[in-house]
Amino acid sequence: MKTKAPIELGNRIQLIDGYDLGMPGRTGTYVLNEDQMTLIETGPSPSIAYVLEGLKELDINPEAIRYIIVTHIHLDHAGGAGLLLKECPNAEVVVHPRGKRHLADPSRLIAGARAVYGDTFDELFDPIVPIPEDRLLVKGDGETLNISPDCTLTFYDSPGHAKHHFSIHDSKSNGIFTGDTVGVRYHQTQDKGLTFYLPSTSPNQFDPDAMRASIDRFRKMDVDRIYFGHFGESAEPEEVFQQVEAWLPQFVTAGEEALANNEGQAGVKKRLHAMVSDYLQTYHIPESHPVYQVLQVDFEVCAMGIVDYLNKH
Repeated sequence: MKTKAPIELGNRIQLIDGYDLGMPGRTGTYVLNEDQMTLIETGPSPSIAYVLEGLKELDINPEAIRYIIVTHIHLDHAGGAGLLLKECPNAEVVVHPRGKRHLADPSRLIAGARAVYGDTFDELFDPIVPIPEDRLLVKGDGETLNISPDCTLTFYDSPGHAKHHFSIHDSKSNGIFTGDTVGVRYHQTQDKGLTFYLPSTSPNQFDPDAMRASIDRFRKMDVDRIYFGHFGESAEPEEVFQQVEAWLPQFVTAGEEALANNEGQAGVKKRLHAMVSDYLQTYHIPESHPVYQVLQVDFEVCAMGIVDYLNKH
């Protein structure tokens, strides 16, 4: 298993790459090195071997982990929580109130993901291990968790990507772990001098109005950093907010136009690709660039979520 060293982000935070989908820099686990050792996001089960290797490199015994926090229960963020918990005997998994029952009994979660990912499900996500209810800790909007005398984590309900989503403010870094609520950070084009951000509109609870409201809430908090589920940190929160807010109505319009022309989900995906490709070409980024491998995966799922949203509304 080829791994790279955990990424040092400062503010006693490290990021372990979980090689989700076999891709570097796709999904990661944040390590908050505090009195109460805390992890944020687990990634899917195939990522857990990478997480454990990363902890080893950081000289952290899994027995020292006290909290494993998942921003939401989508399998690319929380699918490995049950498997990781087996290695962390003193940990609790912290989850949104709407997510608890699905981590205790993941049968509906598995069925939904199989419907989206089909024959690739086992390779991407298996196994999904149920979590005992006595090891699940629910945190509602505005509730806190003190992980050291000088560090408080505060949980904020942040729908838009999913209703079972919270984001976590870290008092020490004045940063917020946003999961997928403020989209995806595409760092793959840094070699061309560009980092860009797109909304994540996956099924089946995508809600653009709720997403905008969550972004507005984060903006009012005046945070210094955003820590993304996919992938890494930005020290330019306002730039992130503006880009995602600008793309959001364009994504919805692409869906409306595709459905109006009977192009279906494939048409939505094609329109998203064309729109973002035009944008990237203004930065002289060719379609042969590796970022498109990631975008193809994301556009497939984003198109599903947009169609689902439009059909409901």
